[in-house]
Amino acid sequence: MGIRNSSVILALVLALACSVAVAYDPLDPNGNITIKWDVISWTPDGYVAMVTMNNYQMYRQIMAPGWTVGWSWAKKEVIWSIVGAQATEQGDCSKFKGGIPHCCKRTPAVVDLLPGVPYNQQIANCCKAGVVAAYGQDPAASVSAFQVSVGLAGTTNKTVKLPKNFTLMGPGPGYTCGPARVVPSTVYFTPDHRRKTQALMTWTVTCTYSQQLASRYPSCCVSFSSFYNDTIVPCPRCACGCGHGRHGGGGPRHGGRHPDAAGEGCIMGDSKRALSAGVNTPRKDGAPLLQCTSHMCPIRVHWHVKLNYRDYWRAKIAITNFNYRMNYTQWTLVAQHPNLDNVTEVFSFQYKPLLPYGTINDTGMFYGLKFYNDLLMEAGPFGNVQSEVLMRKDARTFTFSQGWAFPRKIYFNGDECKMPPPDSYPYLPNSAPVAMPRSRMIAASAMSLLALLLLVP
Repeated sequence: MGIRNSSVILALVLALACSVAVAYDPLDPNGNITIKWDVISWTPDGYVAMVTMNNYQMYRQIMAPGWTVGWSWAKKEVIWSIVGAQATEQGDCSKFKGGIPHCCKRTPAVVDLLPGVPYNQQIANCCKAGVVAAYGQDPAASVSAFQVSVGLAGTTNKTVKLPKNFTLMGPGPGYTCGPARVVPSTVYFTPDHRRKTQALMTWTVTCTYSQQLASRYPSCCVSFSSFYNDTIVPCPRCACGCGHGRHGGGGPRHGGRHPDAAGEGCIMGDSKRALSAGVNTPRKDGAPLLQCTSHMCPIRVHWHVKLNYRDYWRAKIAITNFNYRMNYTQWTLVAQHPNLDNVTEVFSFQYKPLLPYGTINDTGMFYGLKFYNDLLMEAGPFGNVQSEVLMRKDARTFTFSQGWAFPRKIYFNGDECKMPPPDSYPYLPNSAPVAMPRSRMIAASAMSLLALLLLVP
């Protein structure tokens, strides 16, 4: 009996440990989204709070159609009004005879407003359609905010009950939010920085991302090639789940169409449908329409070892979009390679070193130049971006053998990509043809000439 109880306890401990480890990103160990509530004033039946969402993830942004924040009220609170956002449903407000609240649901879901709304509905850092940039790419755009007036709630620090069961969609699943915790009140400075004020009460919620919760399958894959080997290593077959999940596909059959999760199928890149009107129109459920490939991934990253110099070497990076219904604004690409500690120049991409562990400089983030290639278009002739990286050699570590020139990990928009198996990497030829010494060449030529002379009658 004691052994059985010990086994149950061990299983619970392991389950808890695994659940915590799932949301841990080794290349961004401190990355999270923090939602902060600052109570800025009391009202006769509640309070007014400024809600600020800070994306502290270095390379993972929230793309269109944007974030959705939800929670459960601890009592019977209602939302009288919101500035800079809106609740998706009003709920049953029939018991109110005078002013009607903005939302009476016990579990409200709030979304950002679209750009261009009237100024009296805006507030600082709002109205970006829920799009939030990665902190490492654009810190100023990594914030979103709205102001909410809560009624039927506590009116003092001791009577306010914190909301619970927070959820965050960014825009799909993957985020897990912890409980709200009261923290020291936020301090504000007046515009002239001569006076400090502070919130009446502050609590925060921390949300972390897990790729395993977001999808059963990867959303991107990696292929390799090199100048020293004719072999092109493609993405692994069905890298993103052929015939499974949201990426669909299943191999080139059914007359050039693949069945996907929605039963719609993928399309061949050279088919008439790929050029038809409306093929790039997104669906409300976000279902992709992929180009038929062996890997069935929306994104492929290709790393090509291009040139070798005496003191430098050059690699080419190409990102291709195979989704006809999705373009990627402010995309990010993260690579882990030991020679990224000595990057000399990056052509046509922006580059930023990432130092998740302080002194270890083997990880870097690539992203597009603003108004040039920061938008990765839908699948088709313009659905790709590419650049080249020039790196200085370190004589102590540099080699082309055993796949050293290829990255250890690749992330696109914060999701880790499926890598080819290590035994398939382009290999360095074991030996090159040995050139014949000049003296031997002269001797061989003389012998050939002598033989010809002896054969002449």
